[in-house]
Amino acid sequence: MQKKVYIILLNWNNEEDTIECVESLKKINYNDYKIIVVDNGSEEESISKIENKYPDLFIIKNKNNLGFAGGNNVGIKYAINNDADYVLLINNDTTVDENFLAELVKVGEADKGNGLIGSKIYFYSEKNRIWFAGGKVNWLKNKGTHIGLDEIDKKQYDKIKEVDYLTGCCLLVKKEVIEKIGVLEEDYFLYYEDTDFSLRAQNVGYKCVYVPESKIYHKISRSTKPGSASYIYYHVRNGLVMAKRTGSFLNKIILYPYCLILFLKQIIKIIFMPKKRPWAKAVLAGLKDFFVGKMGKA
Repeated sequence: MQKKVYIILLNWNNEEDTIECVESLKKINYNDYKIIVVDNGSEEESISKIENKYPDLFIIKNKNNLGFAGGNNVGIKYAINNDADYVLLINNDTTVDENFLAELVKVGEADKGNGLIGSKIYFYSEKNRIWFAGGKVNWLKNKGTHIGLDEIDKKQYDKIKEVDYLTGCCLLVKKEVIEKIGVLEEDYFLYYEDTDFSLRAQNVGYKCVYVPESKIYHKISRSTKPGSASYIYYHVRNGLVMAKRTGSFLNKIILYPYCLILFLKQIIKIIFMPKKRPWAKAVLAGLKDFFVGKMGKA
């Protein structure tokens, strides 16, 4: 008997991608699954298009945009309350290989300790170029990085392996993990919810496992360069919060000297490098909010 999987798909005024993702999911070779679309406060037109296309599709309608973590948590709680064995989080701007879910569940069932299981993720526009082949945390910079990012797939990441974290873009989670550690932390608002979740799971004995035979395709542009002030702010603040909450004793010891060095570097940039002032100010804002405990939306 197959394990029951609830697939959580978050929609926010992006019904075209959601519909393409659902069409892709309907072709998978795994039988015991249910798709739950969680609408995160979209315009009525967006919801109506999905309902008209799929009258039998179960849709949870949030009145407001609860963010990535908040929206997904609504779906996660529904799934756990309705006897899910696994919950799969997947971005609505993805399409999937027909074997992707079967491969994830197979690895989940192979070892009780395999609590979080994730796919190899490619760029949608270049289906042999890697976006994610597992995640690695750089504790010196309190930063999560994608293994294999932007590399052409030459089978260099074709082994099942344990990794530091898995992305919420495609994340299969065992029911007992959620029962033990809870849901995603909503106060991050943007970025690091999935890294935090992965690390919390590992801190209670579960493993995060990357599965290369499970393949999906993500509609993210290679030309999109992370460099906006808000991107920098959230990465600085949330990376520090992640380290404080989930890091080892040593990580927490070096955290504050790191903050001091980071602070001094930004002051130097503001004084002597005027072109970099906007980004330096974003770093300082992230540092400040970390120290005063300000979370949520900036």
